[in-house]
Amino acid sequence: MKVLFASAEIFPYAKTGGLADVAQALPDALHKDVDIVSVMPLYSFIDTKHFNIKKTMHSFTVILGKKSYEVSLFESLNKNVHTLFVDEKNLADCITPYADKRGEHPLNRLRFALFSKAVVKIAELLKVDALHLNDWHTALGALWAKELLPDLHTIFTIHNLAFQGIFKKETLQELGVDNSYFTPEGIEFWGDINYMKAGIAYSDVITTVSPTYKREIILSRFGCGLEGFLHVHEHKLYGIVNGIDTAFFNPTNDTSLHKTYSLKNLAPKKSNKLHFCKEHNLSDPHKPLTVFIGRFSEQKGLDVIINALEKVLALECNIAILGDGDALMSQKLKILAETHLNLSVKSGYDEGLSHQMYSAADFLLMPSRFEPCGLNQLIALRYGTIPIVNDTGGLHDTIQDFESVERSLCGHGIVMRKLSSSELYIALERALQLFENRKKFLEVQKADMRCDVSFTKSAQAYQKLYRKKQ
Repeated sequence: MKVLFASAEIFPYAKTGGLADVAQALPDALHKDVDIVSVMPLYSFIDTKHFNIKKTMHSFTVILGKKSYEVSLFESLNKNVHTLFVDEKNLADCITPYADKRGEHPLNRLRFALFSKAVVKIAELLKVDALHLNDWHTALGALWAKELLPDLHTIFTIHNLAFQGIFKKETLQELGVDNSYFTPEGIEFWGDINYMKAGIAYSDVITTVSPTYKREIILSRFGCGLEGFLHVHEHKLYGIVNGIDTAFFNPTNDTSLHKTYSLKNLAPKKSNKLHFCKEHNLSDPHKPLTVFIGRFSEQKGLDVIINALEKVLALECNIAILGDGDALMSQKLKILAETHLNLSVKSGYDEGLSHQMYSAADFLLMPSRFEPCGLNQLIALRYGTIPIVNDTGGLHDTIQDFESVERSLCGHGIVMRKLSSSELYIALERALQLFENRKKFLEVQKADMRCDVSFTKSAQAYQKLYRKKQ
């Protein structure tokens, strides 16, 4: 079976979040049993020499409305996966996949429509059996596949329903999409067009990245306005929990770490904490260290963290925060860090630093309002860092409370039953109590490190869906 896997970002070439990690790790897990090729745009910031990205003999024209766009294909082999790159000047012109120097790229409606149509052309060139599309950036590919390659089996994965690709109705004419698609059953959305709806309506199979998120998105609280539409298509909706690349996220050989360690030799993890606290000017390094790594947003619960921080920082603990996003949240955190010796805040994203934080920390804080799957808690398990999570989405499917009587999940942590500043404070108090009980702490830590957080089981589930005809 031959599969084309399309994503707007793939690690290590381009990454703004978990989509890139999944778009690398899932094809890598599939490659032994599936002839899989990945495809993404060739952005101008990608270092083609470093990644040995070479131009192929293939080029073609993509027509959108009344305009033609010349596309060239490049390729590279990262680990086990053959990756193609779509090169076109509108796609390339950016400083991140979705932004230029002014902020959100003003031509995203065109850029990702162009990419989606190019993906369908590549599927035709490669004569693939299945096309796997990811998030709104590739969703129009399902529409064009039905028009141009009606026998092609299409799978569409929703990684985060909050981002849908909504644009003005006039975009239809710009893209050359027939007005017959502009209906509530198609891509119309409150007078605009919604790229995400194309993936939902016209794909053969829809997946989300955890079973709980699959159930949540047909409810108004989590459906982002598409709950009714998803309910109509529930018959082809599946929930498959993500995994991580356990070769890349591996404390035994991670070159980013001060010292590597393993389940059998955890002592260097303490050395990593001492080193990290010294490097980041945190107070007493023997105190428990809790870290937050992620986007500064309400979705990630950072507002709840900020509201609780003054009280939390009075506890015997150190807090380290890494991320970027909401400017006001970032400013509030930096002000708090100036007056508290046990708080470190770093803006931006640094892959190596994030690994150092996982390796140094005792606890990972992840109080998300909603979380389609979440990868941070899986990485934390791998590095022996105990997760503190809100009970939602993929967090519900991967982490259970360490005091739970039922032992249905492998990952153990501290689970908040509702999201509030007071509940967060209680969760951190429980974490400190667990830290003081060294026997129990090590028991939970070692159990977490034994968890299989790879993509192996999930890859098997995707293989079945690649072969499934509705």
